[in-house]
Amino acid sequence: MTQQQSPTDGGPRASGMPMLGLGTWQNEDAEQCAESVRTALEAGYRHIDTAQAYDNESAVGDGIAAADVDRDDIFLATKVWISNLSHDDVIETTEESLDKLGVDSVDLLYVHWAAGEYEPEETLPAFDELVDRGLIDNVGVSNFEPHHVETAMDVLDAPVFANQVETHPFLQQSELREHAAEQDYELVAYSPLARGEVFGHDVIEAIADDHDASEAQVSLAWLREKGVTAIPKATSEAHITDNLASLDLSLTDADIDRIDNIDTVDRRVDPDFGPAAWD
Repeated sequence: MTQQQSPTDGGPRASGMPMLGLGTWQNEDAEQCAESVRTALEAGYRHIDTAQAYDNESAVGDGIAAADVDRDDIFLATKVWISNLSHDDVIETTEESLDKLGVDSVDLLYVHWAAGEYEPEETLPAFDELVDRGLIDNVGVSNFEPHHVETAMDVLDAPVFANQVETHPFLQQSELREHAAEQDYELVAYSPLARGEVFGHDVIEAIADDHDASEAQVSLAWLREKGVTAIPKATSEAHITDNLASLDLSLTDADIDRIDNIDTVDRRVDPDFGPAAWD
């Protein structure tokens, strides 16, 4: 896991991936979604995250096409939904995703959950095939426990590039962060603002006040200090630019310790098909 400053826009990078991206989960209005993607890219974001299940890949593609930013400068990720994880469905639906996005390839393709039609020995060779065909650059997994990741590593020819999981000050994922460091893959945080719960929390609010920053900026800066890439959803220009400004915030060791010691545990995303270990 390497972290380095980007020579261009987008801020620091982890293994070439910008450590701050735009999430698009529940950004379902096509016009709004396209505009938020365009706004984010022109503000300086270089990492866009979507998924088949978000039903907005076409809108994301429209936003990318509208932005005054070269496609080659954008790190684009999408995910294969759990009903599409048989070998042939992975291939077919990924080709459909590329068509919707209006691109020849994506930088990162995730298995969205280890659920539904997911069978490592059937699903993952299709991802290798997509790498071989040049349709995806990297293979990722999402919502995987360490044992799921290790199984994927054993089956894949390609390395596991990243595991995307809910991570924020109230779900700090210390075990997964340690596993990612040991096994040399990236951790990507969805819902990095705990779906709004970071706002008004006494510790985070106090640190924000100390730095004349927002609670969102503090949470995103804390994740970056932990080596975790964050993909907060934002639709308004104000929220998009506020999150981007987190790249300019440096937390002190004392700040980080205070957040580390928050004892609240609050998982915001826990579907019935989530890993049993989450219960």
